[in-house]
Amino acid sequence: MIAQDKDTHEEILKQSIKHLEFLGYENIKADLDGYESPKSFIKKKNDMVVTPDITAFKRTKKHFFELGLKSDQPKLLKTKWRLLDVVTRMKDHRFKIITTKGHYSFTNKILEDLNLDKNLIKI
Repeated sequence: MIAQDKDTHEEILKQSIKHLEFLGYENIKADLDGYESPKSFIKKKNDMVVTPDITAFKRTKKHFFELGLKSDQPKLLKTKWRLLDVVTRMKDHRFKIITTKGHYSFTNKILEDLNLDKNLIKI
C-alpha cells in the first residue's frame, strides 16, 4: 500500500495486524498510529522513502508484510515492492503480501509484472 492510500485502508491494516498476532508473530511494527513505525528505506536514485506496512518477527526471522490493495498509482507500488523484495533477499528476511477479497486479481497482476513468486495471505 502506498502512503496516499494509507488513510482509506486503515481498517484493513488493523485487521491484518490482528491476523498476524493470531498467527503468532511478535514485535509487530506498523505504519499506523499507536504502533512503532518500521524502519524506512531510501531509494537513492530519486530519494524516495519506502516504509513497509508491517514488520514482525517469528522464530527469530524478520518478516516484511505489504498490503496488496488496488491503487491509482501501480507504478509506485511496483517500485516499493521491488525495493522491499531486494532488501529482504539481501538480509535473509521474509517478504509477504496480504490481500483481501476484491483485490486478488490486482495483486496477482502486480506480482506477475514484477516476476515475483509470492503466496498471498488472504484475509
